[in-house]
Amino acid sequence: MNQNNLSINNQAILDEFIDRIWLEEGLARNTLDSYRQDLAQFAVWLEKDAAKDLLQVEQFDIQRYLAFRFPVSKPRSISRLIASLRRLYRFALRENKIAQDPSLQIESPKLPRSLPKSLSEEDVESLLGAPNLDDPIGLRDRAMLELLYASGLRVSELVGVKVTEVSLSEGVVRVTGKGSKTRLVPMGEVAVDWLTRYLKEARPTILEKRLSDSMFVTQRGAAMTRQAFWYLIKRYALVAGIHKPMSPHVLRHAFATHLLNHGADLRVVQMLLGHSDISTTQIYTHVARERLKQLHTAHHPRG
Repeated sequence: MNQNNLSINNQAILDEFIDRIWLEEGLARNTLDSYRQDLAQFAVWLEKDAAKDLLQVEQFDIQRYLAFRFPVSKPRSISRLIASLRRLYRFALRENKIAQDPSLQIESPKLPRSLPKSLSEEDVESLLGAPNLDDPIGLRDRAMLELLYASGLRVSELVGVKVTEVSLSEGVVRVTGKGSKTRLVPMGEVAVDWLTRYLKEARPTILEKRLSDSMFVTQRGAAMTRQAFWYLIKRYALVAGIHKPMSPHVLRHAFATHLLNHGADLRVVQMLLGHSDISTTQIYTHVARERLKQLHTAHHPRG
């Protein structure tokens, strides 16, 4: 789909809509790009199939487009598309650009509730022990893994941490998350110890007198990237003998699940993860519940 094929009217309404939700909500670039892609695809289809622009749409047009997309799209993609349409037409109605919302009666498909993949505490210990501590790079990687597991950061938050955002004396890291929202996250004594060792023994060696404000740096003196860390964690999983699907997000899931398994309050976990909505965090209760069932079956005399 080429957005250059959009009419001037459709391009204008899309630009105004994206700019407005960015200004009002500070949404991440990836989220804004998803909205634009979904709506631009709909606009191109609408121009060709019905000779209409986005502000001339009726409910029937949306239903026809969904019928066109259903055979070739996953339910999650359809659900995201409907969410994009609803956001657009709520905005258009509020701005008096349309008289009624054509998406009002459109229902999203019911999605199966997918449980996040997680690791056992034994798996995590094996993963954390995988880096070679005789190598400054291995010490850096151990500090990154320890901080990720101790704080549940998103990978983008982890690689974006600046030296000035970490307080070793207070044991907290200041994180800028989705929507440019800032939160303070405790690191725990073990992660603080590994960060202290990394800053003293490894980071100066890696930088070789080069300057950087990034906490985690590469041999070229640049900040660690999401892609590079993604590769590292997969490699360390193989070293640790972990054959489950692995990504930085899996370690974030383990952080949340293990907290709940040990009795943490769901609201606290929500705050630590930086979730704006408690419903996003609630999926972890299902993971923790399955673990509790396993423990009951294994250890209770009536299990």
